[in-house]
Amino acid sequence: MNLLHRRDEHLVRVSWHAGISPAHERAGDSLRQCMTRKSTRPIAGRRNSKPLRVGFVPLADCAPLIMADELGLFKKHGLNVRLSREIGWATIRDKIIYGELDAAHALAAMPFAATFGLGSIPCECLTALVLNLNGNAITLSNDLWMRGVRDARSLRGEIENARGKKVYTFGVVFPFCSHNFLLRQWLAAGGIDPDQDVRIVTVPAPSMFENLKSGNLDGYCVGEPWNTVAVQAGLGWCVTTSVHLASWHPEKVLMVRRQFAEEHETEHLALVAAITEACAFCDQTENREQVVATIAYPKYVNASVEALRGSMMGTFDFGNGRVETLPDFHVFSRHDANEPSTEKSAWILRNLFSSGVVKNRSAALTGAEVFRPDIFHEAMDLVNETKGNQSESNEASALVLHS
Repeated sequence: MNLLHRRDEHLVRVSWHAGISPAHERAGDSLRQCMTRKSTRPIAGRRNSKPLRVGFVPLADCAPLIMADELGLFKKHGLNVRLSREIGWATIRDKIIYGELDAAHALAAMPFAATFGLGSIPCECLTALVLNLNGNAITLSNDLWMRGVRDARSLRGEIENARGKKVYTFGVVFPFCSHNFLLRQWLAAGGIDPDQDVRIVTVPAPSMFENLKSGNLDGYCVGEPWNTVAVQAGLGWCVTTSVHLASWHPEKVLMVRRQFAEEHETEHLALVAAITEACAFCDQTENREQVVATIAYPKYVNASVEALRGSMMGTFDFGNGRVETLPDFHVFSRHDANEPSTEKSAWILRNLFSSGVVKNRSAALTGAEVFRPDIFHEAMDLVNETKGNQSESNEASALVLHS
């Protein structure tokens, strides 16, 4: 099987306007050239002596990586993986770019941002696996609730009342991410200009609650459990979720450098295959309690089981007496979640432009050069092959037992 085949089947050009320098446009050219090169992946043999370094940020949606390790799925696919807990997305980005990590749990827009050199040096990155859909919420301070804020429109009234005396500050985890897109969308729907009427700052996800508690933030958009932590502490309330704002949006991906995907093709395919199996495990309702108990450990998310359970078990507490059944708060496998499709990449590219974080120049980029469904399908072949081998092994064992 060839890593770079199915080119004609999947290359759908997505045109968009972006802040790309000529050097970044040339990076796009080299990406297109790489699509036509033949793969040199060995037929067999995976790196076992030197572990693959895979990073994650402590959030509920890092679950597929954690469970792939805990369930022995990496070993099943012949991989030696060392997980690395990181404080935030800038650290993940930099460690991927400089080769300190081989792969990572990453925001869905990060492979594009790194490839374009947005906020960093340009580094050609890609993803062959979407880890989950949805997963975020917007949390506001109790002070805003006491002032009568109930939605974006009433927040606009409070902003007008405070004009000249206070600028309300909201946190997002990274400039190039769904959290920024969703927060801006929600504010704009209430008549609030995200660039003029409020201040939006970048804060690591695990630090959001503490900054809300100390008064540095008036609200934030973040993944779980850091919304529920604020609600359970009685210091914040959730006004909406990504299920309500942009249902089925791509949230996290497995990010690698293009160089890694080409030079370690066998390991990359095996990594995608193992984590895809873990995604399916995490999406089964009967497994969610086990997933919650596991990722709650200090070495992983380091949060209480109670804080993780709400969003993972389908009943979400917004605070102030509002509780909703949201079985799709986290989608790890259902609804074709894992394929890095053209539609998913188009959503990201469209929002990078409309949110204003990318501007000034025009560029055309093939979304399939960064979101790689061709590699994903090769990894699925590997999953099916492994299942077939396991089935044959089970049948052989049954024959021996009955002989």
